[in-house]
Amino acid sequence: MEVATDLPGIVAVRDSKDPYGPMLTFSPAAWGDFLAGVRSGEI
Repeated sequence: MEVATDLPGIVAVRDSKDPYGPMLTFSPAAWGDFLAGVRSGEI
């Protein structure tokens, strides 16, 4: 998995084994909420 956090206003996530495949985009706030959930064991 690759995460690009240097894009203005979005966080982009893609499969590093398929760099030309689909990409998911999130707002920085949504990505932060996701990471907080993972860290707390909620997700």
